[in-house]
Amino acid sequence: MNLDIIAIVFGVIFISELPDKSMFASLILGMRYRSLYVWAGASTAFLVHVLIAVTAGQAFNLLPHRAVESLVAALFLAGALLLFFGKHGIEQDPQSGEVAKLVGKSHSFWKVFGTAFSVIFLGEWGDITQIATANYTAHYHAPLSVGVGAALALWSVAGIAVIAGPKLLKLIPAKTLQLVTACILLLFAAVSAFSAIRG
Repeated sequence: MNLDIIAIVFGVIFISELPDKSMFASLILGMRYRSLYVWAGASTAFLVHVLIAVTAGQAFNLLPHRAVESLVAALFLAGALLLFFGKHGIEQDPQSGEVAKLVGKSHSFWKVFGTAFSVIFLGEWGDITQIATANYTAHYHAPLSVGVGAALALWSVAGIAVIAGPKLLKLIPAKTLQLVTACILLLFAAVSAFSAIRG
């Protein structure tokens, strides 16, 4: 494993996930149920998505280098534009929608685990962190290191959400985190585009 890659991926995925809808879903569930149960369900869903993203990123490696770098640049750029101009997780009312519908009255481990897993698993499809994880796998050719960095970042955000989410959001505006992430993705898009042009 490469610790530098783990650290880079951890940092970007961690910042990207903080203002995300899944973070808000975990926060709401954590306020209603036992934190450990919610964290276990959310973390398992995140792990499944990391495995899917890493597998997709490895498939990119079957393409020529220039094509891969062009695709990675395009995806990073799309992610940055989505964060700058699209409706992201912070626009959503965390008290409404799927989260509220899926919350049940039972407090058993498996019921809470299943609820948290379902909410996060459904919410993460096509998410910016999933795209970024696939991109990093294709870029670094180090699926294990990328997977470890992404999983640790997502698990950390889930932990923060269920334990200290409300306090964090009072200290750091979610919009600020969103803009910082968009700028980072723009930087990586430029690096990948330069690599594609250079061949």
